[in-house]
Parts: sequence; C-alpha cells; structure tokens
Amino acid sequence: MSATSPSATSPTTGPAIRGRIGRDARSGHYAVPHRYGLYLSQTCPYCLQIAVTHSLLGLRDAVPVTVLPPVPDGPAGGYAALRPLYEASSHHHPGPAAAPVLTDSWTGRIVSTYAPDILRDLAGRFGGRGPDLRPCGAEDDIEAVARLCETDIGESAARAGDPDTGGAERDGALRTLFTALDSMEARLDGRAYVLGEGPTAADVQLWVTLMLLDTVHRPHLDTVAGQCVAHYPRLWAYAQRLTSHPGFGVHLDVEGVVRRYHAGCPCPAGTGTPEHICGQIVDWTAPARREAVRQPC
Repeated sequence: MSATSPSATSPTTGPAIRGRIGRDARSGHYAVPHRYGLYLSQTCPYCLQIAVTHSLLGLRDAVPVTVLPPVPDGPAGGYAALRPLYEASSHHHPGPAAAPVLTDSWTGRIVSTYAPDILRDLAGRFGGRGPDLRPCGAEDDIEAVARLCETDIGESAARAGDPDTGGAERDGALRTLFTALDSMEARLDGRAYVLGEGPTAADVQLWVTLMLLDTVHRPHLDTVAGQCVAHYPRLWAYAQRLTSHPGFGVHLDVEGVVRRYHAGCPCPAGTGTPEHICGQIVDWTAPARREAVRQPC
C-alpha cells in the first residue's frame, strides 16, 4: 500500500501516505538493509522521535538519514526538496511536502509519511540491533503514554499558554497538565525508565514531549504555572539523564526547535514567563557542546 489514504492524516499536517514494511518479499515493501531512507527535520517532534528510535536501534548504515533544514522552506510547512518525491508517489498530493518521509530507493517513491507507522516499522522490522523498544505485552502501556504526552501534556500546555484561551479554559488545561505530570513523576519513582529497566518507545515520546514543554511551552505560561512545571525532580532528572544518553541528546537542535515554533507561534512577542524565571530546567544543549569539542578544528 503506497497510495494516499483519505481517512488517514499525518500527525504533522494533511493526508498521509501510509505504506508499511512487511516481513518478507510477499509484502512488496519488506525489510532489506540499504533499501530504505529517511528524510527528517530534527526540529519536528515526530521526526525527532524517529531520529532517536533510528539511533537506539543502530540503523545508521541500514537506513540512511537525510537531515532537512530546521525551518521548512516550502508552502504550508513543507520542504521544496521533498516535492519531487511526493509528486512521484502521489500525483497532485493534497498537502505540503512535509517530513518525516520514509522512501524506497528501489522504486524512487515514498513508502510512508505517517510517523506512528514509521516508528513501529523501524522497531518491528529492523529491530534486534538495539533495545526492544516495543516489548511484547507493552503496546497498551506505550499507547497510553503516547496519548498522555500528546494530549494531556503537549496540547494542554499549548492551550494554557495561548493568550486567546479564556480563564476557565486555561485553568482546566493547567489542571490536566499537572495531573499528567504528577502521573509521570509517580511512575518514575524507583524506575530508570517509564516502563521498567530499559528504554522503550514510551521513553522516546516522553523525552521529546518534555523537551518541548521546557523549551517552547513553559515560557508562555504565567509565572506561577511556569515555576510549578519545574517542581518535578524525578521527571526532569530523567529528562537530563536521557539527554546525556548518546541515542537521545545528540539529535537535538534546541535553537532550531525554538525558531521553528516561533515561526508559527500565535503569541505576540514578549508574552510569557519572564526569562529570569523560566530559564530552561534541563541543559538540552550539553550533548551538542560535547560533540563540538570532539570535532577537529
């Protein structure tokens, strides 16, 4: 299946192309090293999840990655470089040429632009090189964490920080946000990772969600809410520890994330929590600085 499904929308924008990688040659798209490639912008949260998953699984050689610019350069959040691939795969594609994109070098066409399917196929079809990111029996827990991250943390934080959100709605959004953060803080009591002793897809999702909360959402909350977000010691220590993990933090472009967010941010300049109060909780840039030091002059 490589056609655009009208009922399937991309998490980023518009209708998605939803092909899947199968187990063997009978599936059409099957898992072969060096056959597939990824186009990712590491400032996009869905692309960042894919980049971390790809790194944890050790797929650098098996599935090459092309890194796109931090801020899209095409219409409606798309990329000019991806337009030929979209046209070859879905004639007159009704949406922007957006990332992420999983391509098939044998056909020169797109397999999928739907991040949840790409994440599942990387872990399920190319797994075995790294940790088991989707262990048997954990799928329901992984999906529950994903819903909590997307809706209760991400959407609630954005709604609470929107200047157009009314007082009652803002209060409700903050209650939902803090209930979700309370839940994750409790879940990490005595645990190194969300579901136990090893990283899973739930950790990838939560880490990206916390990065966005700290870097782009928290500065738009009022002062008290911004301070309260910081009062989750286990959660933020966990985020800092994963940022130092070689599979996670090396993919971060925090400056690019903030630029991309503000390129489409509805909030007027100067709104949000004062900078001296809302300085980032986690040092998200530490891995990039270490990597720069290691590079020869």
